[in-house]
Amino acid sequence: MIGTPELILILIAALFLFGPDKLPEMARSLGKAAGEFKKAQIEAEHELKKIDKPLNEQDIKVHNLAIEMGIDVKGKTIEQLVEEIRSKVKSSEMLPAKPAGA
Repeated sequence: MIGTPELILILIAALFLFGPDKLPEMARSLGKAAGEFKKAQIEAEHELKKIDKPLNEQDIKVHNLAIEMGIDVKGKTIEQLVEEIRSKVKSSEMLPAKPAGA
């Protein structure tokens, strides 16, 4: 950790190197960068939690239905699988029905 004396020394050095006009701009840039990093970190943690989340009974049924319909399930979320199942069902509804016994 950086203590108070070290922080003061860094601020004085920055003041001499960049001047008083550039310090506020640099501080804003540093703050924005830190905020973006934190946002990306939270988003990555959220994605990891979604991947590690165990499938419930309904998710397993969707997964199995997708496999039965010939849909590739690797690396896809349940939401993506549901959307592919819907589009496949809609496209099959558009096809003309075959007469019985044909």
